[in-house]
Amino acid sequence: MRREIDPKDTTRAIAYELWMKAPNPMVSFFKTVDVTNLIRVSKRRGMKFNMLLTYCIGRAAVGIKEFYILPVGEKLMQYDSLAVNTIVENQRGEVSSCDVLYTEDLREYNRRYISATVEVSESCRDRDLSEESMVIGTSAIIHTELDGAVGMNSGIFNNPFIIWGKYRRKWLRYELPLSFQFHHTQMDGAHAGKFLAELQREIKNLR
Repeated sequence: MRREIDPKDTTRAIAYELWMKAPNPMVSFFKTVDVTNLIRVSKRRGMKFNMLLTYCIGRAAVGIKEFYILPVGEKLMQYDSLAVNTIVENQRGEVSSCDVLYTEDLREYNRRYISATVEVSESCRDRDLSEESMVIGTSAIIHTELDGAVGMNSGIFNNPFIIWGKYRRKWLRYELPLSFQFHHTQMDGAHAGKFLAELQREIKNLR
């Protein structure tokens, strides 16, 4: 569920005034995360790497209240839940967008992820939860290693967005460079930094 809120009643009041109508309000951070533990968990539990990564993204985001506020048009909207988006290759050989509602229960999240991605792949129809949940966009460019990627400011979609490529081996560890793009009205660099630190912590602590 989402509802419109008055920016003056939030901690984002000044940011709303400064950035809501800025020509380029999007900010991109780049970070390399250690995903060695995620690969181990994926192999041990027979779960998909991308599913586990999106789960950790949701888990890192739920504790940061700014993720529940999003500029939509010229309004500031408050959400009650989070979803994580993933891009799915469909049966036509094209790509479709698939939103998965986040839940703390890994088994349940895995069930939702598998069910939703299979449905989208077979139907070739996007699965959009943006009317009820704040959606964190993701895109995995799995056929190449990336040093970084910068998104764009469409002026329509202001959702936070994460891009990554293939993870790469470095000695006995595995690293994954990713980029995190966010709207400055929604959060500041300090919030983004906290989120990325939490993401690394969630990846390392996943069992």
